[in-house]
Amino acid sequence: MENPPSGSPEQGELFPDPLLGAGLDGMPDQLVGFRGPTACQVVGITYRQLDYWARTGLVVPSIRGAAGSGSQRLYSFKDVLVLKVVKRLLDAGVSLQNIRVAVEHLRRRGIRDLAGITLFSDGTTVYECSSPEEVVDLLQGGQGVFGIAVSGAMREISGSIKDFPVERADGGSVDESPEDELSRRRARRAIS
Repeated sequence: MENPPSGSPEQGELFPDPLLGAGLDGMPDQLVGFRGPTACQVVGITYRQLDYWARTGLVVPSIRGAAGSGSQRLYSFKDVLVLKVVKRLLDAGVSLQNIRVAVEHLRRRGIRDLAGITLFSDGTTVYECSSPEEVVDLLQGGQGVFGIAVSGAMREISGSIKDFPVERADGGSVDESPEDELSRRRARRAIS
């Protein structure tokens, strides 16, 4: 993965999102994740692709890997985001070899750092831009053909992933919608 021709000024947090970094319901991202079928639906890939990418090390689940027959991989929000970027790069015709380089670079970044990145590619090389000046420099140089705003992918995933079940790595339960007092009373009344 290459930086564009000019220098890279630091960019602050443009798109803070309560889902990012802190995990869901305030739990650290290392504990809460999504099973493979959920990741597939959110990203728009087949389970076969997901399995292949995990086995070949392209995108490995950071919360829990497969540990034999019947075990379930658990993908963090960041993993799902990287899967989405990989899918978009593949759809744009970027080679798997160049995608591997880009993914390795993305893995080293924090989730908040990723919000300020736009990836561009000419179909061969993938460039990272983190400021409007870098985008202009890249486009003036004629290298960039298409771009992926990582923050846009984050917002898209954040919106759609809320409809899917989450799971804790330690096997504990995740109370996605705590009941209020009125709901508890109604439930007790319905049972009796």
